[in-house]
Amino acid sequence: MRSVRLALIGLGLAAALSASCITPSIPIPPPDPARMVFTLTGDAANRSTSFVYPPDVNYIGSVVLIYDRTKGHGIIEDAKPDGSVGPTAQMRADVGDEVVVSFQRDDQTVSTCIRLREGSQSSTDYCGP
Repeated sequence: MRSVRLALIGLGLAAALSASCITPSIPIPPPDPARMVFTLTGDAANRSTSFVYPPDVNYIGSVVLIYDRTKGHGIIEDAKPDGSVGPTAQMRADVGDEVVVSFQRDDQTVSTCIRLREGSQSSTDYCGP
């Protein structure tokens, strides 16, 4: 009887110790619109933009997707070694387009959708109705 009790205690300890080794990943924050800079070039009939994001340790090793939901296309680039982005390749876009900026790491992806404007983006003008 005592050996059964010791075996159960041992199994319980083994289960508790193995569960403590599995730690969930800490979520990274979504990109901050106020730190996003879009530079628009060209006239209204032929406007394009490039994207810049300052260094951020949360985004080191990320793949960056900038997707214009209004136009239905985007670009994909790697973040720089310091977690910054850009200036990216030019992408066709207009003021007011809904643009999704995503940072994808091996363990998670975070995104923010904004209504495009020249320069720094608004932290209150998100996509949607």
